[in-house]
Amino acid sequence: MQNLLTDRELLEALADEVELNLRRHIEVADGWQPHDYVPWDDGRNFGFLGGTDWEPGQSELSELAELALTVSVLVADNLPSYHREVGKYLRTGSWWRWVGRWTAEENRHEIMIRNYLMVTRSVDPVQLERLRMDHMTKGFRRPALHLLDVLATCAFEEAAAAIRHRNTAALGENKIVTMMAERIAADDELQSIFFADLVAAAFAIAPDQTMRAIADSVAAFHVPSVTLPDGRSSDELLAEAGIYDPAKEGELVFGPLLQRWNVFGRTDLGEAGEAARAELAHLRG
Repeated sequence: MQNLLTDRELLEALADEVELNLRRHIEVADGWQPHDYVPWDDGRNFGFLGGTDWEPGQSELSELAELALTVSVLVADNLPSYHREVGKYLRTGSWWRWVGRWTAEENRHEIMIRNYLMVTRSVDPVQLERLRMDHMTKGFRRPALHLLDVLATCAFEEAAAAIRHRNTAALGENKIVTMMAERIAADDELQSIFFADLVAAAFAIAPDQTMRAIADSVAAFHVPSVTLPDGRSSDELLAEAGIYDPAKEGELVFGPLLQRWNVFGRTDLGEAGEAARAELAHLRG
């Protein structure tokens, strides 16, 4: 039977891998600028400064694109909660520097989308602000997790976010929306790879624990959601629109990462690891 490692032991054992992956991530991540994606010439003052307040006829986006971008910006708005939930497990050395880098990248997404929506008057700014206040006040909290659960869950979450943004880009709404969605998806994919590579490294030192964490993360997985003005959840509407469908998570989110980790081909598992792998059998391609 394999000995269980504590979270502190795992933090120390994986520290060098985190440093290597952080350097690699920074080298390949494009240092793009959010202001470049905003058509500032389209902007004008609202009524408070003597301009014209928003009315529905000003938006040139389809309802589907408005929904996708509203969900994206509200999820990104809740970054303080996600930062807290990730950071409380990783407050040391290279781990903490990765949390800072990840947070800065996620904040860049929110800056770009919000500026675009306001300048182009694509959504009701008053309603969006009310939604933001409500969403952030409710916040986000995870159940207590171990380190390996955090890594596996984050790898899945970023992969899911990339799919959502790739599908938003595929709407072909307009050139700028497509570019924004593709840019965010590329970031999401790199972040998923970062977490996934740490999970792969964990297999080398604690295969049973790592397999257990993956199985638990799959079983408990759900993407961040937003409650919209009509009371419906964004999960429901995004699934109906084909932008993100939880029914396809096995194929699109879990499957590729399980393959990356060679989950069904591993020969280094003990009894506990085999039991965890058996729980994933329904995802075997």
